[in-house]
Amino acid sequence: MIKAIVMAGGSGTRLWPLSRAGHPKQFLALDGKDTMLQTTMKRLEGINLDSVITICNEEHRFLVAEQLREIKQSSTIVLEPVGRDTAPAIAAAALLAAGDPVLLVLAADHIIQDEAVFKEAVAAALPLAKDGKLVTFGIVPNQPNTGFGYIKKGNEVSSGYLVDKFVEKPTADVAQKYLESGDYLWNSGMFLFKASRYLEELKRFQPDIFEACRLSIEGVKTDLDFLRINKESFIECPSQSIDYGVMERTSEAVVVPMDAGWSDIGSWASLWDVSKKDGPPAYHPCVYY
Repeated sequence: MIKAIVMAGGSGTRLWPLSRAGHPKQFLALDGKDTMLQTTMKRLEGINLDSVITICNEEHRFLVAEQLREIKQSSTIVLEPVGRDTAPAIAAAALLAAGDPVLLVLAADHIIQDEAVFKEAVAAALPLAKDGKLVTFGIVPNQPNTGFGYIKKGNEVSSGYLVDKFVEKPTADVAQKYLESGDYLWNSGMFLFKASRYLEELKRFQPDIFEACRLSIEGVKTDLDFLRINKESFIECPSQSIDYGVMERTSEAVVVPMDAGWSDIGSWASLWDVSKKDGPPAYHPCVYY
């Protein structure tokens, strides 16, 4: 059984002024009538899910609750008292997840145009996750994009590849070489792994984060429809991404390719790329009298 973890705490400042701290891009409708958060939730339909955990900033709690209510989506909503990046956020969700489920970790502000391919990739990755691997989904590149991190594929294993290495955002020349080689994928920031395996690797490589999150969960309180973790403990947690904190350090990282029309809408240019375009203007000859 899979439990979905939807991270909705980003600020989306690169799309300012449309996306702002008080109303970031995951709560906007950028490519349809539904907001990006709502589209992310609807994307989960057809996956055999146990439940959903949504993680958001405290100031956005009612916005999240209302948008989920609009699409009749049930979810546990966990409130982060302060932002500490993705490694602690996922740790909090993993510690709250009973029964050691497989966690499908998604950002609430991504676009995926081919949802069937997305679901096929999740299904292909599931046996690897059940076997104790920490799976990340690598996007098949279609251009030498310098705005994304890259993952170099290692030896093939089942439906994916061992991760050879993670690479920072490259220069244009290097990105072109990556594209031509066929050995590199874009780092999507989507993951699939058992809760226990993630916590084991986090405890191994970032014991301070693990301990702060463990203490913050011990003090969890229910407030209306929300779960509040202990602020005093969580505020002591170092800020770290899952990539730097765990995925780049573990020897159990596997990447599963995905070619599903993915974008993180990290800039106005990327929003233009995935948006519907108007056709050329109609020709209206001048009429002289």
